[in-house]
Amino acid sequence: MHNNSDFTRVTITTKKSNHANKFGKLIFDDGTVLDGHGFGYSTTVFGEIVFNTGMVGYTEALTDPSYNGQILTLTYPLVGNYGVPDPSIVDKDGISKFFESDQIQIRGLVVHELSLTASHWNLSMTLDEWMNNEKVPGISGIDTRELTKKLRTGGVMMAALVVSDTEIDVESVKKQLESTKHYDSEQFMDVVSTKEEQIYGDEEKSVVVIDTGAKNAILRNVRELGYKAILVPWNTSYENVMSYNPKGVVLSSGPGDPQKCPDTIDTAKKLIENNIPTLGICLGAQIIGIAGNTETYKLKYGHRGQNKPCVNLENNQVYVTSQNHGYGITPESIEKSDFKLWFTNADDKTVEGIKHKKQSCIAVQFHPEAAPGPFDCKFVFEELKKLMEK
Repeated sequence: MHNNSDFTRVTITTKKSNHANKFGKLIFDDGTVLDGHGFGYSTTVFGEIVFNTGMVGYTEALTDPSYNGQILTLTYPLVGNYGVPDPSIVDKDGISKFFESDQIQIRGLVVHELSLTASHWNLSMTLDEWMNNEKVPGISGIDTRELTKKLRTGGVMMAALVVSDTEIDVESVKKQLESTKHYDSEQFMDVVSTKEEQIYGDEEKSVVVIDTGAKNAILRNVRELGYKAILVPWNTSYENVMSYNPKGVVLSSGPGDPQKCPDTIDTAKKLIENNIPTLGICLGAQIIGIAGNTETYKLKYGHRGQNKPCVNLENNQVYVTSQNHGYGITPESIEKSDFKLWFTNADDKTVEGIKHKKQSCIAVQFHPEAAPGPFDCKFVFEELKKLMEK
C-alpha cells in the first residue's frame, strides 16, 4: 500500500489551437483539387508532395533539411496531440535538443486530423502555433490514405497548398502551379548548408561533417562518440577539410539530386583516394556512391518513415530504420563500381548501404542517427569509429 506522499505530482501542460479552421485547398499538377481546413500560416506554397509513414516525430521531421522544397503528408491519422517543445533548449554543446535544424524546412503540411488540443510535459506551443510563427501553411481534413495511394501509383508530383482567411480562387492558383519551377531543378545547397564552419566540443580528435543539409542528430552522434564535430559548408574542398586534421569525415543527409553537388562529389573522390575514414548518410551515401563509380536515380515515391526494414548482408539481420530520401543508388551499377553491397531494402531490394572494396569508406541510405525513429542502427557510427581508430 503506497502512501500518497510517495508520489510526485507532474503537471501536464495543455494548450488549445488558435490558428486552425481556415479555408484550405490542396491542388495537384494533374488538376486534382482537395478541400480541407487550413491551419498554421495563411499563404500559398508550391512544392513536390511526398508522404511519410511515421507515427510520431513530426517535430524532427518538419525541421529535417531533407524536406526542403517539399509539401509533406503524414499518413498517421492524428497529428499535433503532443504539441511542440521549446526550440531554444540546447544540449551542453549548444546543439538544439529537440529540433533537427533552426527552422521548419517543409513548404507545407498535409494531415488527416489536426489535434485541436495539445498535451505533453514538454509542451511549449501547439503545432499550428509553431507553423504560424514560422510562416508555414498546413491543411487538415484530407484523406491522407487515399492521397498516399495516389502518390504510390502515380509517383510524387508538384502541388500547391493554399491556406487563406477568405475564399480561394482555384483557377488562379492552377495557373501559378503550371509556371512553378519543378522540384528537380531547384538548387537546395544555397538554402540548407551552413555558410561558415561551426565547431562543437573541444576535444583534440575531430570529425568533419560536410553539411549538405545535416541534421543536428548527426552532430549529437559524433559528439557521443567522443569527437569534436566540425560542420563545414557543402562545397568545402578536400584541402580545406584536411586542414582540420580530422580523424574522419561524415557526408551528411540532405535534399535533392546528388548530381547537384559536384563540389562535394569531388571532395568525396579525394577522401576515398587518400583513404580518409568516411561515412556517408542518405544524400551523402549517394554522393560517395557517385565518387566511387555508381550511378543514382530518382525513386518513384521515395522512402520516408521510421519503419523501413533493411537487411545487413554481413550477418543477414534485419534492422528497422528511419528514412527520408527521394533518390537512391542504382543497384545494377554497384558491380562495376568500387563498392560492395552492405545493406539492402527488404521491401523493394533498393540499395541501403555500401562498403568500399579497399578503402575506409562506408555509406548508408537510411538515417543511423534516427531523430525521429528507432535507434537500431546507431552502430553505424561505431563502425566509423572503428575505421578512425584503426
